[in-house]
Amino acid sequence: MAVQAPSKTGLRHRSRAVLQEIWLAPPSTASVPVGIAMADLERDGPPLSRRAALRFLAAGISGPILASSGLAEGNPVKARPPIPSPGNPYGDEENGLWLPGLIPIPTVTNEINNPETGTRSFVQLGVYVASIGPEGSAYRIKQNAFDLLGWGDLLGMNAWSYLKKYLQLKSTIMYFDFDTVITGASFEQKQTLTDLANRLFTNFEKLEEAVKMKDDPMTRLCYDETKFVLKEVMERMDRA
Repeated sequence: MAVQAPSKTGLRHRSRAVLQEIWLAPPSTASVPVGIAMADLERDGPPLSRRAALRFLAAGISGPILASSGLAEGNPVKARPPIPSPGNPYGDEENGLWLPGLIPIPTVTNEINNPETGTRSFVQLGVYVASIGPEGSAYRIKQNAFDLLGWGDLLGMNAWSYLKKYLQLKSTIMYFDFDTVITGASFEQKQTLTDLANRLFTNFEKLEEAVKMKDDPMTRLCYDETKFVLKEVMERMDRA
């Protein structure tokens, strides 16, 4: 015997009737009701289709469930206490792999700042420079100097923003690395390294200013002067 399938009109009326009868009460800790009034739906748009009705019904069911699971009373979410280890009795929060609070701002102890400003204009805060000792810092200075020898390849390509940021990043790292190298050097070498650092950083400041002004001829002139100092720095770091 053939069974007559329900019409779309019948399904639509049944879905509307289901939504009118069901009211999903939110948990006691929630302050906003999640029920859907049929009068609002009828006022805001055309009659609901079967698919739209089921979609609203699913949203009404899942809403209170998620809210109750996250706001259930008596089940507060607690932070896990530090877990001590044999080599670290203070727990994993003191394992040195991350720093609590704000990132510390490093300082320099040698006379490598601009005497007029007390700092260097290119130094960027928030750049993490790993402490790898005088020998490692000397190697990193050489590598950054080598990278900056290719910096001029982008001149004339309207890449001023990239040129400025790349120069500031490399020069900031070299600034703190030079301080480490000078601190670990012998007394006879300290003044020579300090003079070399100041010559390099003065050129960096002039180059940075030319880049900020987007002055192509001045930038090229300052960069040509800086390249000679960069090559001298690379040779000097081989003996550090």
